[in-house]
Amino acid sequence: MTAEATRTTTATGATPTIEVSGVSRWYGNVVAVNDITFSVRPGITGLLGPNGAGKSTLLHMMAGFLRPSSGEVRMLGEGAWKNADLYRRVGIVLEREAVYGGLTGYEFVRLNARLHGLDDADAATRRAIDLVEMGPAQDRRTGGYSKGMKQRVKVAAAIVHQPDVLLLDEPFNGADPRQRLQMMEMLRAMAAEGRTVVFSSHILEEMERLGDGVLVIVAGRLAASGDFRAIRRLMTDRPHAFSVESTDNRGLAQALVGDPAVSGVQLENGRLIVRSDDFGRFTVQAPRLAQEVGVSITAMAPMDESLESVFEYLVQR
Repeated sequence: MTAEATRTTTATGATPTIEVSGVSRWYGNVVAVNDITFSVRPGITGLLGPNGAGKSTLLHMMAGFLRPSSGEVRMLGEGAWKNADLYRRVGIVLEREAVYGGLTGYEFVRLNARLHGLDDADAATRRAIDLVEMGPAQDRRTGGYSKGMKQRVKVAAAIVHQPDVLLLDEPFNGADPRQRLQMMEMLRAMAAEGRTVVFSSHILEEMERLGDGVLVIVAGRLAASGDFRAIRRLMTDRPHAFSVESTDNRGLAQALVGDPAVSGVQLENGRLIVRSDDFGRFTVQAPRLAQEVGVSITAMAPMDESLESVFEYLVQR
């Protein structure tokens, strides 16, 4: 999986819905997005990366709200920047977007239906609110909503016109587990209808549950793209460092150093630091080898499992 890969969803025969070609965006001396190229087809595509990676900037450019400093973004075969005609076919939920606290949930969603000039704004509003399961709270003012409720009513407003493309920035923030599952089911149903859904997240598990294809964004660059399972393997199979404590660290070190899964061993402050290029083999072999030499492992944990370390590895490949 490399930055050159461009297919990011399972709909391999479909025409790309979104095409991002050599796109960069900078603010003064700060580069938010750096020369990114990819395409998105119908289905669900996730933008995965740490906070501040450039995911929100990318979504703004896809939606046509932000002009690239260089390169081009095309949506549904047309240039995205300031293309008002596209807005009728696109829905977007921004992470920091506010709701109008003085409006009820129903009024907020209906306002968007009217802005899109829908023939039956009330019917469209009811349908969208039902899809996000906000019916019981639709007559309450949004200023009293929880964060998760505000997020769901924003999604309802974004889908009220049944867009061909839905762009979501951290859509599961504030949602409880049941609400997340319900939202995921709704997005899968939209994808099954041939729509394109792009969502951003810094949480690996959300990608695993929902993303057909994944774009890994790190420090404004495209670090990897493709099928989630392949990228997950790439993340797992990278070099790892383990902190190991045992009843005989020197004896265990001698047993481990000859195993093909171990690339380095060192003693440090009463523990072993073991480096491995094969995560799966090492976690199986270490206990077995310890048992063979009569050593008990009292603690063993990866030292570099933060998302930041995973992303850093992908960028350096």
